[in-house]
Amino acid sequence: MISLALMLLSAPAEAGRADVGGYFRVATRPDFQGGSNTLGYWNLHGRLLNESPYATLDFRYEVLERQAGTLAPWASIHARVEGGSVGNADPGNGNLSNLRLSQVYATTGNVLIPNVTWQVGTLDRFIGDLGLYDMRPAQLFFETVGASAWYQDGRFDVLLGVGDSGYYLRGDDYNTIFTGGGWLRVHVNDHLEVGGGGQYRAEPSAEGNRNAPYATPGLDYEDWLRGEVIESFLAENPNQQVEINFPDPAASDAESWKAIGYLGFGGFGPVLWNNLFASYERKHPEGPTFESYGGESYTMYVTELTDERDVLTVGNEMQLRIIPQRFDVAWGFLYGLHTDGDNDIAPSDHDRMYRSTVLRGQVYATPTVHWLVESSVAEEVSTNGRAYREHADSIFANTGGVPDSRGLELGDTDTRYTWQGKTGVVLSPLGPGIYTRPSLRLMFGTQYSNQNNAFGNSFVETLDQYNEFGNVERHWHHVVALETEAWF
Repeated sequence: MISLALMLLSAPAEAGRADVGGYFRVATRPDFQGGSNTLGYWNLHGRLLNESPYATLDFRYEVLERQAGTLAPWASIHARVEGGSVGNADPGNGNLSNLRLSQVYATTGNVLIPNVTWQVGTLDRFIGDLGLYDMRPAQLFFETVGASAWYQDGRFDVLLGVGDSGYYLRGDDYNTIFTGGGWLRVHVNDHLEVGGGGQYRAEPSAEGNRNAPYATPGLDYEDWLRGEVIESFLAENPNQQVEINFPDPAASDAESWKAIGYLGFGGFGPVLWNNLFASYERKHPEGPTFESYGGESYTMYVTELTDERDVLTVGNEMQLRIIPQRFDVAWGFLYGLHTDGDNDIAPSDHDRMYRSTVLRGQVYATPTVHWLVESSVAEEVSTNGRAYREHADSIFANTGGVPDSRGLELGDTDTRYTWQGKTGVVLSPLGPGIYTRPSLRLMFGTQYSNQNNAFGNSFVETLDQYNEFGNVERHWHHVVALETEAWF
């Protein structure tokens, strides 16, 4: 990738031009209830008032400019810097350590095959997104560095890619994770598109490589979850030395995959466009974890305990023009099902179901002054036990009020229900449109949840009699927001 970028940069400067684009959002959200800048926990309730500050800068240099209407070769290089921190608006305070060079790649087109874009570097690609949720279910190669070929002729859109996802998934414990896949999207006509694809990741066994996949024989899931593997081993094998007698890891291999589907239609009646996405993913197994016992640290290899985690995601967003230049509506829904075939004893983010719907309306009082109203309803279910606390004194609201110090459940209910409502004035210099940017917004948001304090906060949850801060029962949450958002 570096050599290709240097080759492209060696072209005469006058041959191309540089462009800078990007995105940012920043807000102040005074919260007199002790919250930390967001209305709820996450984007399941819609991104509005649930996202923190963010900034992105995209750099592009056209080494060899495209010539419209021809099949002449062209080439460009790209880089993206992004991060979730803005000065005075979040705990990171805009420190540059919160930014990262997330994408770097070179592209060239009409070389070897007409209408094909070759890309070398980071490969992130996606088919549309759910704007209300700021999610991209039909996304491939987010974690991959390699090469791809993207064919487009106006009717067919074909992507093929291959590369390595090891650094994203393993970090400092890098091991090669081969990744390959692609998609096919067909533009049937101006009112209908359909597509699908997927990717496969393989991490082969490499005996002797400490970063390759391994499995500790006989590892018990509950002992691992509690951090009591060594303690249980010594209880079953008294007078044995852990360093000598604890089972050595066995070489294994790991794989994961993702399948995506897409259906788009619109351009008739009030329907501007509707995007329907679906994905089904087998998550990649985890690398080693560590457990402390007797002042020593021991390594647990958990490939076989984390290789059955699946995620189904279905999302839809429809944009409607009810009264042209006066009233637009966006409606979306999201469904997710996470399952873990290895875990049947404890609540986890890998064992849950969630569903949500969001409805946003925007009235254009004038071309530049708008009124926004949004509402959402969501349900989250822990499918493997109680994960949520309904009450400040949840231990006394538990079954019979009986404490279970060895229990694995985290709360007193397995379901969290949440409603959010948001309204406010939007100033939009570029005119009507729900997604027209830049926008300057003065918003009020309110949330009700059956979970106690279901928003980011610093409240003390202990019921210890010496807790000097006390506990609070709160199911309603309100914030006022002054914020701006722009693409450029």
